[in-house]
Amino acid sequence: MAERELQAPLQRLKGLLDLLLVIDVFVVIAGAGWFGLAVVLHSQHVEGPLQLFQLLWEPLFTPAIGLLMAAALLSGALGWWQRRALR
Repeated sequence: MAERELQAPLQRLKGLLDLLLVIDVFVVIAGAGWFGLAVVLHSQHVEGPLQLFQLLWEPLFTPAIGLLMAAALLSGALGWWQRRALR
């Protein structure tokens, strides 16, 4: 019974972590697309998108990439712990 009680919160935590990862992946992908477009526009002497990307790099994209890495490691650790508990 105690094993089942332990698994439910872990499943919920893993589900929330997976949702956060999905959202974060889309933020990182959108940022990469924006950067690519901004570089192309920069070559055409349109500076606005690249300047805005540079303004948002530190407060938005750097933490999003770091969160993605940390969440992926934590998700892997929780999955390993969960498989270990089932044995």
